[in-house]
Amino acid sequence: MRKRTGNGMHREISGLIAIVPKCISLVDTVSRALLIPKSECNFYQNNYYDYLAFVSAVEEINNSSELLPNFTLGFHLYDSYLHPFFVFGDVMSIFTGMDIWVPNYRCKTSGTLAAIIEGLQSEETSQMSNMFRMYQYPQISFISQNLLMSDTVKFPFFYRTVPSEMHLCAGIVRLLKHFGWTWVGIIASEDESSLRAIQILREGIEQNGGCIAFIKLFINNKINVITMVKIYKIIMDSYMLPIKVIILYTNAENIFHIPVFLMIPGKVWITKTKLNMPLKVNGKPNIKNNTLSFAIVQKKIPSFTKFIQEVNFTLLPSDDFTKQWWTGLCDNQCPKDIIRSCSSDVKLSAILPCNTNYIKKSNSVYNAVYALAHALHDMLMSGFGNNITWSREMWKLSDYLPWKLHHYLKNVHFKNNLDEEIFFTENRDLNTGYNIINLVHLPNGVLHREIVGSYNPYASQGQDFIINEKAIVWESSFTQTPPQSKCSESCLPGFRKSARERQPICCYDCIPCPQGEISNQSDMDNCVKCQDDHWPNHKRDTCIPKPTIFLSYEEALGMALTISSIFFSLINAIILGIFIHYRDTPIVRANNWSISYILLISLMICFLCSLMFIGHPEPVTCILRHTTFGMTFSISLSSILAKTITVVMAFHATKPGSKLRKWMGSRISYTIILSCSIFQFILCLIWLFTAPPFPYLNMQSETGSILIECNEGSMIAFYCVLGFLGFLAGISFIIAFLSRNLPDSFNEAKYITFSMLVFCSVWITFIPTYLSTRGKYMVTVEIFAIQVSSLGLLGCIFMPKCCIILLRPDMNSRQYVTKNN
Repeated sequence: MRKRTGNGMHREISGLIAIVPKCISLVDTVSRALLIPKSECNFYQNNYYDYLAFVSAVEEINNSSELLPNFTLGFHLYDSYLHPFFVFGDVMSIFTGMDIWVPNYRCKTSGTLAAIIEGLQSEETSQMSNMFRMYQYPQISFISQNLLMSDTVKFPFFYRTVPSEMHLCAGIVRLLKHFGWTWVGIIASEDESSLRAIQILREGIEQNGGCIAFIKLFINNKINVITMVKIYKIIMDSYMLPIKVIILYTNAENIFHIPVFLMIPGKVWITKTKLNMPLKVNGKPNIKNNTLSFAIVQKKIPSFTKFIQEVNFTLLPSDDFTKQWWTGLCDNQCPKDIIRSCSSDVKLSAILPCNTNYIKKSNSVYNAVYALAHALHDMLMSGFGNNITWSREMWKLSDYLPWKLHHYLKNVHFKNNLDEEIFFTENRDLNTGYNIINLVHLPNGVLHREIVGSYNPYASQGQDFIINEKAIVWESSFTQTPPQSKCSESCLPGFRKSARERQPICCYDCIPCPQGEISNQSDMDNCVKCQDDHWPNHKRDTCIPKPTIFLSYEEALGMALTISSIFFSLINAIILGIFIHYRDTPIVRANNWSISYILLISLMICFLCSLMFIGHPEPVTCILRHTTFGMTFSISLSSILAKTITVVMAFHATKPGSKLRKWMGSRISYTIILSCSIFQFILCLIWLFTAPPFPYLNMQSETGSILIECNEGSMIAFYCVLGFLGFLAGISFIIAFLSRNLPDSFNEAKYITFSMLVFCSVWITFIPTYLSTRGKYMVTVEIFAIQVSSLGLLGCIFMPKCCIILLRPDMNSRQYVTKNN
């Protein structure tokens, strides 16, 4: 293998990979750039771990008999210093094979260039992608999370073994949603990727009912004093006091000007980096337990740690820093899986490279190399190179390799050394996720990074977002854990949110749900209407079945109506008994006792039929209550009409030469009663056969309850029955009124007039009252009308005669009855 370093300083890797036959031990590969001014000479351990991971992965692949047999991978390193000029120069060197840049010229001194694996920062990665695209070389990044580069149209040849920040934004939104943080602020670096991330965060936060209180940008990942003062003022502004959660979105792990506002108590910071800051400032603790960071999932690769322990580092490019680094691995403080065996006379170094986090972080480099190797293997084993003579026609492979490799790289799918499924998604990102880290400042001054959760959009539902609240250590200044960050307090179940005018969506008032609606969760935008047979409980947070109501015998009103019905029917029976007992007396015989019996029996049935209106409505009772009522009242009214006509005919028949004498007798009375009853019976039959009454669950009349009532079925038939009764009552009233001046001893016209007046008054009043009432009170009105009208007929017609029979027996004589006043 051939490596290239420069100026004795170690920098990040950015480079390329080439493929050659087994007989040629030369391969081109990638480098990763490190931000170091050329005047300085600093050593960055994490970059050196990435370099070693790269070397280790290539060695494993080359020693494998299953992966790329008969081919050797090699690598070539390029130093870029994270400076655009040097990055561009390294890219030109990759394509020309010379330090002198000659565009479109390739000095072929090594194997065929297969792809570029790089660890440049997001901005440099994006810039160099345009040049790699010209030559159609695959570009695999193991650092850049730039979400703009997920666009496969603009960056068709870009791949990465780290997740896109698109998923990072989604993870932050899920974290905010989990804790119910809806009132947040954002501080971010002013670059294209961060601005796009802010837009995605805003959309996600607002979709979950939250809003952003402020957005403050700073330039070049550095916060100067003026910017720091402005941010501090925004955070501490009285209007923003409810804000307890702030998102710090920057690509820099080191913020060189330590912002004072990070030490403000009572704030939670959500970051995308670890924020490597001093533990103490001016001798005081600087870190508070108020930071949750999203870090790419990192795992230790056993073969890599073994490589570190066993590799002969003298065969690798070295300088004073690397020698000290390897010597530092002999320290007893190093973990057992990476500590090296060294001779006792080795002087230990001041550099202690035992941070296992760096080792775990290098797994993205491992995955990048293996993904490319598997894609090359799939392409070469598919028969693409079968007809190529490698020794003579290598240039043909060079012409066809780059674009052909994309097809296999997009579809690569394998298991890595940790037995994990590795593949690129449709956006060319690796199927990895993030760990959620809680930065905990321990009393002994150690900064501990505790994994408290994870977010992986490719995991199964329920496992994509995991958070362990018990593992999070919150700042002692929080009065509530987990802390809350809301512009408005949560609306409890039974209330809904009402947006405040001219304020953000997460600032709202809580108003009770309207009648008939509930909210069974907190912070509901709209209340939910209960089903027709359900009604909200007192708190309006759940729907309960509506109680069923009807006029029952157990309640006071039903009991009173039952007693009155029975009482009046008993009085009616007593009067009937009196008339039967005194049937041979002149006063009874003079009033057509047979019709009186019919009238009294029909009135008694009228009193008793009101009992069918009380109790749970059933199909039979619904049919009988109205038809029985109509039939009995038609018999009563037709009997009164017969009595009235009989009285009139009796008076006129006594005149000399009257032709009405031959019509005198009971035949005409029975005819009137029978014909009227048959007509009403026909109306009831039509009613029953067309649309009979039926039990009905009325859910609208009574608020919060279901009224069980009898629906009349056909309202036309119902009012026809009532209309016919009104017709009989009206005819009887008119005839009786016209006959009111007849001698008192011979007629009941005056009493019938009063009885019809009472009857008509009751039922004329009944109609508007019945239509204006609801529920069981409709039934009460109907029962009241039946009993009062029946009582009016009974009292006005029969009570005067009972008084004569019982109290004035002297008037119950033939002389008095035949007396002509």
